[in-house]
Amino acid sequence: MGAFILIAMIGVPIAEIAVFIEVGEKIGLGTTLAVVVITAIMGTALLRQQGFSVLARAQTSLRENRFPINELFDGLCLVFAGALLLTPGFVTDTIGFLLFTPPVRHLLRGWARKFLVSRGQVHMGNGAYSGPGGSRPSDDPTIIDGDFEEVAKTHTADPVEPGPRAGLPPK
Repeated sequence: MGAFILIAMIGVPIAEIAVFIEVGEKIGLGTTLAVVVITAIMGTALLRQQGFSVLARAQTSLRENRFPINELFDGLCLVFAGALLLTPGFVTDTIGFLLFTPPVRHLLRGWARKFLVSRGQVHMGNGAYSGPGGSRPSDDPTIIDGDFEEVAKTHTADPVEPGPRAGLPPK
């Protein structure tokens, strides 16, 4: 993974410079710079529009008691796409615009799912995750999985308990 990042950090700027030179020779410096600025503006508008759409879908999933994993992945892709579109360059703009298309995100989501499942780092099922040392939750819907913390009383006076024991001597 480290080698891939190193190659990307060196290769992407070199590719961007080469494409800038070629495009600048074809359409001129002013037009090339205008195209770069316009793509940044278009990317910002697309990010806003699609971001709100993904947020609405995530809220719908949560209302239906479903974990919005697809929407989270789409949101991550949109953030990455926005960053790429704000970075000056034609190569990064092309990748950024591709990330705005749902079929590309769907394809990447499938690859990511296969990769994570093959590495054994993800448990897929009813949305429950069993962390290290934890036990898998029961499929019984009457069991509620949760954590608790004991809280010590900080006052000395016993308040009057509401309900059937109200007014009776303390236990």
